[in-house]
Amino acid sequence: MPEKDELKAFLSEKTGYYEARWFIDDDPVQIPHLFSKKEDIEIAGFLTATMAWGKRTMILNACRQLMERMDMAPHDFVCGASPREMETLNGFVYRTFQNVDLIYFLRALKEIYKDFGGLQDVFFKGYCNGGVIESLRYFRQVFLSYGAPQRTGKHVANVTKKASAKRLNMFLRWMVRRSSPVDFGLWTNINPADLLIPLDLHVARVARSLGILSRKQNDLKAVLELTQHLIDMRPEDPVSFDYALFGLGVYEKF
Repeated sequence: MPEKDELKAFLSEKTGYYEARWFIDDDPVQIPHLFSKKEDIEIAGFLTATMAWGKRTMILNACRQLMERMDMAPHDFVCGASPREMETLNGFVYRTFQNVDLIYFLRALKEIYKDFGGLQDVFFKGYCNGGVIESLRYFRQVFLSYGAPQRTGKHVANVTKKASAKRLNMFLRWMVRRSSPVDFGLWTNINPADLLIPLDLHVARVARSLGILSRKQNDLKAVLELTQHLIDMRPEDPVSFDYALFGLGVYEKF
């Protein structure tokens, strides 16, 4: 493992390179970047993060198609689509995310914006009671409470069963991190210092190669172990290093 200062300098340099406007063009984050309204960004970001597994070209194609079916106005569609308008979603499928899952997701989002005022307030209520892990647990509880089909639960990470929650942590990174050309910084009531690393296969592989992740499984314990190493290097914004670790794995095959 490199010396801490040497590793921090290396990862900081890589973060500076990858956390740039050009990164958006290849990444699923480009979908919420299509919008300027807060609620549109939130909903587009959440749905995109939910489908963010597999080849990025496939993710982008599916998510853009979904936004187009929602008339490029996801918040208005979620809150006010008529039964006839909902029919435009018929046949939408992305891998194991089936039409039945999508319909439930949109119904749950509608209820959350009605009952809580939006996604931010649900995540924040959990966050106030126990940080980001409790935020993820509470969000899942609320989100699946509107009569979710049993199969749909697999599309929302369960941290009580030690899931890494990669996609939800990525969504939180998008919403919370500030002063970034890629992330949005819309949710200012959650501290970026408390975020957890979105642990995908690339990030985990690079982290193990650098000696900052020893756990073999890509689970919640691995997330906490890696995040702690990143906190030691940049306590105010540890998940900024997600760019370096991901970029090294995807673009540089580190």
